[in-house]
Amino acid sequence: MTGTVDPAFLEFIPATVIIAFLENRWFGIAATLVMAAAGLGARVVVNGQAVADDWVHALLLLLSGGMIALLFDRARQSLRAALELKPAAVDAAASRYRRAFERADMGFATANDTGELLLSNERLCAMLGYPEGDLVGRRIDTLVHQHDRDLFRKSLAGLSAEEPSFRLEMRLMRKDGSTLWTRLMLSWSAPDNVPPDSLFVVVDDITTQRSDHEALVAQKEWLDLALSAGRLGTWRIDYNEQVASGSSQFWEILGLPPAALRPLEALADIVHHADWPKLASPPRKRHFAASYDVEIRIKRPGGQIRWIALRGREESHDDRNQRIGIAADLTSRRQTTLLRAAARRQERMMLEERHRSSNLFAVIVAIVKMIKPPDSDIGEFKNMVVERIRALEATHRLLSDSADGSSTIRELVLQELRPFLQTGKTSIIGPEIKISSGAAESLAMVFHELTTNSIKHGVLGHQGKVDVQWTIISGGAGDEIVFEWAETGGPLTAPITRHGFGSMVLGTDGTPIVGHSSKLEMGEDGLRYSLRLSPNEIQD
Repeated sequence: MTGTVDPAFLEFIPATVIIAFLENRWFGIAATLVMAAAGLGARVVVNGQAVADDWVHALLLLLSGGMIALLFDRARQSLRAALELKPAAVDAAASRYRRAFERADMGFATANDTGELLLSNERLCAMLGYPEGDLVGRRIDTLVHQHDRDLFRKSLAGLSAEEPSFRLEMRLMRKDGSTLWTRLMLSWSAPDNVPPDSLFVVVDDITTQRSDHEALVAQKEWLDLALSAGRLGTWRIDYNEQVASGSSQFWEILGLPPAALRPLEALADIVHHADWPKLASPPRKRHFAASYDVEIRIKRPGGQIRWIALRGREESHDDRNQRIGIAADLTSRRQTTLLRAAARRQERMMLEERHRSSNLFAVIVAIVKMIKPPDSDIGEFKNMVVERIRALEATHRLLSDSADGSSTIRELVLQELRPFLQTGKTSIIGPEIKISSGAAESLAMVFHELTTNSIKHGVLGHQGKVDVQWTIISGGAGDEIVFEWAETGGPLTAPITRHGFGSMVLGTDGTPIVGHSSKLEMGEDGLRYSLRLSPNEIQD
């Protein structure tokens, strides 16, 4: 028997396992002890005595049975603890859910698949003005505003496994009939691929946000209306992204179709090349916003040049590098300014025409008096008078027709002093300097006033000489033309006491009709007059 396993003891093992599984450990150990004793007793009955191996087998049965009883008891206790813990966790989770459901700042409810409310929290009841529990049994679509009801029903009917939820902004009706703007979300509470047994409803009150949004929309509409009435457009240039954006009015001002964004380089084709750096150069780095005010020229498809003003601010700090502002078409304003300037110039010309016409007869008389008649030769005297009068007529015509821009300083001086060139009373020195039409008219008025004044009061009407010269000098601010009129050997000239049109033309107060730094002096020897002109004042 030694070294073998006795079936008399092995047959008790399953019984020990079953008892330990069904009962506690003490029953298992007691049952194992009884079975070991029974085994020993059976050996004594069969063999007449119990040998050492029988006692060893009985002892092993006791040890294995005790271990089995202890293990099954431990497993039973762990299972019982787990079974007791799960309901507690479920109850705690359910309690937390109920508290969150009831105390949430948004309205919560559950509904069946037809939209009938099954449960609602306090917030939803307060939101819609119903007593607690009064919403149960109501259909959701009856709470939706009539104008949004069709949309809600279509969305509810469209719920499916592929689209298990939807979210809409719509109006709900309170119990008192007032309207409430909400963000409404419905979703299936059933697992996938299972027919919906209920819906979960979330309602968020967005009335205040909606009112603020509508106020902003209204404000934007008013702003757009004001900008449209003033033909102004809003724009923004992002120099980090190198893109330009703007309102439809802005693109209309530029002569381009509306667009959300355009590459900044795309504007290079329409902006005048001389003005492109004003737009393309990014703002300087600074820690504050600076104003931005430029005028640029753009070329329309037909070749027309338009003047555009861009006013706003520029920001170049941190990660922001942009300019924003408004745009206005200044073309009409510039045209109006030019027309007004032309009208003022025409008015000055008319004033000069009247002034010159009033002086014309005095000038003719002075010319006639200055000519000495030949001895008893009335015909020769007549020819000389007619020649001087025709020279005066040429000067008058030059002033009237000088808008062609072909005049020079020398031509203007010669036209005025032509009647006196042969008398030896004049000296004219100066380079050929071409002047624009507007400057020629104004400068001819200055020369005519000096000539008329000299005929009336100075050397051209009496004895003496007129020295006229002009030179170009260089200075710190650039080249300038210095014109000088000097009368010598004439009669004593009285100071100017009346400041009329002639004084305005000559600029006796230092502000002539053309040029600057005018100076008029009356001396015992005669009149001296000087005038300075910059090239940009007399040339295009």
